[in-house]
Amino acid sequence: MKKTFALTHPKKAPARVVESVKHDVKKYIRRERNKTLPAGTDFWDFDCKFGHTEQEAKVIHVKEINKYIDEAEKLELPSLYLEILAKPATRAQRPDFDFDEE
Repeated sequence: MKKTFALTHPKKAPARVVESVKHDVKKYIRRERNKTLPAGTDFWDFDCKFGHTEQEAKVIHVKEINKYIDEAEKLELPSLYLEILAKPATRAQRPDFDFDEE
């Protein structure tokens, strides 16, 4: 998803528009996570970018999306740019520890 969301609407309160944006983002992420994974992968990872405009977008973590949307609301921005791209990923192996040795 690469989209510029308008945070202003002539008939809706800004808080309701922000809730709608958050709902759309959550729905997209849920839909992507429910897709079948390619063989040899463990989970869906997301590459995310956020900015006031597409040119100003910077890389963020998927868990920080709501924080940045709230920040845009506080700054009373007219719009925001959000890019979320799903990619299959494999979890890194944890090193095995031998707890018996002391």
